[in-house]
Amino acid sequence: MIYSRSSNILLYLTPWQWLLYVGVALGMSVSVLGSTQQNLAQAALAELVQRGAPILGFDTGCQASLNVTCDWMAKIPDDTRLVHMSIPGTHDSSTWNYTQATQDSLLGYTGPIVPAEYFQCQEHSFFQMLNGGIRVFDLRVALNPGNGTIGFYHSQALLAPNTRLEDVLFGFYYWLDVHPTEAVLLSINYEGGTGTQDTQAFQEQLYDILDDELATQYWVQINGTLGTLGEARGKLTLLQRFDYNLLPATPEYSKRIGIHLDPEDWHDNDPNITLVYNIVNGEEQVAYIEDYYEMDGLPPSAGAAENIQWKYNATIAHLKDAIDPDFHPDQLYITFASSEHDTDGETPRVMALGNGTDVPGVNQKLLPWLHENKGRRFGIVMLDFFDSVPGVVEAIIGV
Repeated sequence: MIYSRSSNILLYLTPWQWLLYVGVALGMSVSVLGSTQQNLAQAALAELVQRGAPILGFDTGCQASLNVTCDWMAKIPDDTRLVHMSIPGTHDSSTWNYTQATQDSLLGYTGPIVPAEYFQCQEHSFFQMLNGGIRVFDLRVALNPGNGTIGFYHSQALLAPNTRLEDVLFGFYYWLDVHPTEAVLLSINYEGGTGTQDTQAFQEQLYDILDDELATQYWVQINGTLGTLGEARGKLTLLQRFDYNLLPATPEYSKRIGIHLDPEDWHDNDPNITLVYNIVNGEEQVAYIEDYYEMDGLPPSAGAAENIQWKYNATIAHLKDAIDPDFHPDQLYITFASSEHDTDGETPRVMALGNGTDVPGVNQKLLPWLHENKGRRFGIVMLDFFDSVPGVVEAIIGV
């Protein structure tokens, strides 16, 4: 167990685990981590933890109230295919710590943008999400300003300019060591509109992060398909929502892992996306996706109740397809319960949780439907403010 006073973070790692993580972060080979390197790795620990804190938060372990969700995959057989499971996820996962004060402090990088409440979609850290049962994370990345590292965004909003993608991945590696029965899927998307460029150098850097010595131990190395839970336990699975179209056509950049959900085929603001991500023995492997996040079919004068109802209808329609045993039972379903409507004040929080008085949000309306269909295959369900309506995650995983 190691405590970082500078970032107020408590992490339950053995000394060797931290030496492994930090040593690799410093470019060391595991085989040469001698006493000098160990001292250097320990000295770098506080900096590594502090950089990751704005996204990772801190891990206090699994209290009694989280016993149901902390290791919920442990009871599911190894031979269960991931596409046959019901898996809760979070939309724009990295936004939990984004406030108006954060936005105001970064105006020099972003310029004036819409208020922070339109970007914040979560309110708990990654470690809290993991312990709360979340197993799919929606990560939007681009270059951090001025330092050449890859960091986290939501559209124009810069979320944590000193946190690197590597820092956050180390946190996932740590958590999976403590919870080896669990499998985590990371949806990584290059975030356009950030003022940064999707260049060859950016793609090479992202490739190297996902293919370094440590990553090869923690990422499922299968390419083009989603396998079984047993194959994915204790590891990360990549849902690739970005292209490698600028990488050099050389063997050193030829390796692929996970599945490629081509951003050209992931149509913007679409309630019914059909995306073929692979063909095996003449059979298409398809992702059916509902990602209708802006109620553009309604007039600007529509209020919260009508906007929420439209989003709820789109969400339920897609989930009904997912639970139908005669309708693509072996394909991947991804349903986003998340949305906003910034033309008339419906923030992600209002859409998910209602107006606090007489209008319930999508999460409240979704809960009884999930209970009615307990035990069915929902696929991946992406949530905003995932636990603000108690029981939603438990209803998805069927406990």
